[in-house]
Amino acid sequence: MNEQVREAVKSAMGERKISQGELARRLEVDRPSITRLLSGTSGKVPKLWQEVLDALDLELVVQPKKRLSDQSLEWNNRNRTQ
Repeated sequence: MNEQVREAVKSAMGERKISQGELARRLEVDRPSITRLLSGTSGKVPKLWQEVLDALDLELVVQPKKRLSDQSLEWNNRNRTQ
């Protein structure tokens, strides 16, 4: 599961042409912190959380955020039918 999250982040960084250094700058952390997160040496989901997810047959998933316009359309469509 952690590997899926790391790969999704790396992919998003590549699509947006954001380097580890640039991401670190935006987050106001040092570059080695980003390197550790992306390599898996830090930033793992705590063991207990993983056990909870496993017990409930759930998984942590990374997906792009909806754009504001998408959210507005969805909200408008819901309110129209009520």
